[in-house]
Amino acid sequence: MRVLTVFLSTLALVTTVAAPARARPAATIPGVVFHRADFATGAGEGTTAGDGLAFREAAGTVTHTDALGTKTWEYARWTGPERAIGFAATELIASWTADVPQGSWLQVEARVRNTEGLTRWYALGRWSYAEGDVLRTSVPGQGDADAKVAVDTLVAAAGRPMSGYQLRLTLYRLPGSGVTPHVRTSGVMSSNVPGRKTVPVSPGGGAWGKELAVPRRSQNTHQGHYPEWNGGGEAWCSPTSTTMVMGYWDVWPSERDTAWVDPADPDPEVDHAARHTYDHAYAGTGNWPFNTAYAGRYGLDGFVTRLRSLTELELLIKAGVPVITSQSFKKGELPGAGYGTDGHLMVVVGFTASGDVIANDPASPNNEAVRRVYPRAAFENVWLRGSSSGGVAYVIHPPGRPLPATTPGLPANW
Repeated sequence: MRVLTVFLSTLALVTTVAAPARARPAATIPGVVFHRADFATGAGEGTTAGDGLAFREAAGTVTHTDALGTKTWEYARWTGPERAIGFAATELIASWTADVPQGSWLQVEARVRNTEGLTRWYALGRWSYAEGDVLRTSVPGQGDADAKVAVDTLVAAAGRPMSGYQLRLTLYRLPGSGVTPHVRTSGVMSSNVPGRKTVPVSPGGGAWGKELAVPRRSQNTHQGHYPEWNGGGEAWCSPTSTTMVMGYWDVWPSERDTAWVDPADPDPEVDHAARHTYDHAYAGTGNWPFNTAYAGRYGLDGFVTRLRSLTELELLIKAGVPVITSQSFKKGELPGAGYGTDGHLMVVVGFTASGDVIANDPASPNNEAVRRVYPRAAFENVWLRGSSSGGVAYVIHPPGRPLPATTPGLPANW
């Protein structure tokens, strides 16, 4: 629920269902690249790499203090090698999936290279699925001459774009315990999105007339629920969207998982997702990597990236993978929505025969009203333009479900 920085759109991908796009200057194409972490590289301190990254032995101990108190933890750490971005990036978002049972947690950090050299390390999130050990939280108050952290996004300072980065993952557990925290996947999306007030519509990408059977869930049926996790309604668009995609892959939380939810609740899985994506520093459920990490708790692969156009998004729909998008708009800018928002998540589930967007929009009065059709040009504009999230998307899918090839000739963004 926030207005973030810029992004842009279109790619000249010619298909049989649309005319070729006009050629545009390279400067208008967003720079985006997504790198998956290779745990077999880099330097491990007490970790073991194999099927992901696991705690093997303690490399040391630290004390950590938050609202839950002060505790001593032993840790193991992996520091990835420096990776070149390939262009001058202005933003970086790390995401991950991990198994961190009770008595353990994970901290994700990054540092970047700019014209002045390597920066200090910035904490991009403290992740715990269980409760009572540490607060699941972003880390506010990190800003200097090189960069600042805006909730889940590392933003380069003006005049100091990023040319490379390192990722560092630290696994914590209670001293002497047999708990084995384990990171299954991690990745980093780096981007440079040119400022732009409007975005031209993109050509078709082969998914016109295809609609995925994604379950429908309304955030508004939860208005006032559990104020300790931001109270449902408008505040729960991200976990509601994440829940819908998890349901599509048939991995909703069990009845045992949701036994604490009021029995009168129509869709307890939404309340469960809100509780377990809540960022105690941000005081909300809209932390992007926390949502994909929550899906990872149920065995799914999930990551945050940026897409350059609806043409690219169609590649995923065509492959049977729904996509969660982040956008902001004033009332009337997205015909058919009937509302305005400073930041909102919804699930793109398909396209009409004429290329308009079919979305499961949780900002609907009930589950039956969640399916919406939004004009392609208007949707693309409010999703990708400079006053919106710049094309941010969650991609969530089973690990055994391969994703399609990315756009030829451009850096891979998934």
